[in-house]
Amino acid sequence: MVRFELDPPPENVLEYSNVKIAEIFLDVLAAAGASEKTVKSYRAAIYDFLGFLGDKRLKDVSPIDVNKWKVERLRKGFRREKKGKSLYESKRMRQTTLHYYSIFVRRFLKWLKLPFKIGVVKMPRRREIQALSSDEISKLLNASRDLLDIVIVRFLLETGLRAEEALNVRVKDIDFERGEVKVRKGKYGEFRVAFFSKELGEILKLWITVKVLSKDDKLIPLTYVGLWKRLKSLAKRAGVEYSKVRPHVLRHTFATEALRKGMDLISLKNILGHSDVKITQIYTHLVKEDLREKYFKTFSSTITIPRKCLSCGRSVPSYARFCPYCGSQLGNVAEASLS
Repeated sequence: MVRFELDPPPENVLEYSNVKIAEIFLDVLAAAGASEKTVKSYRAAIYDFLGFLGDKRLKDVSPIDVNKWKVERLRKGFRREKKGKSLYESKRMRQTTLHYYSIFVRRFLKWLKLPFKIGVVKMPRRREIQALSSDEISKLLNASRDLLDIVIVRFLLETGLRAEEALNVRVKDIDFERGEVKVRKGKYGEFRVAFFSKELGEILKLWITVKVLSKDDKLIPLTYVGLWKRLKSLAKRAGVEYSKVRPHVLRHTFATEALRKGMDLISLKNILGHSDVKITQIYTHLVKEDLREKYFKTFSSTITIPRKCLSCGRSVPSYARFCPYCGSQLGNVAEASLS
């Protein structure tokens, strides 16, 4: 989570109306360098909390009010909660939303110097990360109906960009000589570089030429909803499981393949734009089967000779010097091995 150095609140700020206090805080947040998206997120959280308070003034708020707000939202959800989801998914979404909302509201109340601290709602456990197989990727590419489908799939798979980042890439951000793309709108407001192959570079050049894109045009002229629908339609035509084909699953697939091919976690963290390597470690379980295969391939070559005690005839461990049953001293492996 990005930290901002905020200017202190005005004197007697708690004497203002709740709405005015909130707007002053949001202006201070923006002045500290927070992005529009960050300010929007804080606004949603703070106004949700103020809506719960009703006529109660912020200067009269107590930890009890904050806890009641959290309990209410966990039980009944939020106003604009999406319908049609299972009870399990709804609870997950509420808890996830409230996790971030509680962080934002805590920062807001701390800025007001209220004489108490509030806890942050725990983030629900991550669902199992999904990634596409090589066969599924081939099916998607073969089912592409036009050049844009190919650009979308290849670009997301090779760069590992988040959907929002990919949709904000402009032609001028692409360096074809170096195989690099500038990521200008990362999740944490930081600049970074991602990479792509020469083959993808040629595809992108063709796409730019065919669509006559200028240097300021976006490479992928879609909204997030448009991108989502494109991928879902592609999955249906390709015969790939519908739920698996999402923008972020392509990012997961990139990360998984990078680990399988030997990329270290720190390098992968920097390419993905993660703030902490602990986040990147979620992908290590996806290569568990690869590790399992390597383990058994390595150790299956070890020759194990079964042994028997020459005195009592019972099977004994290969490393034993004395029979655990009769106590007789055992000879070497060759002497005690089975014929």
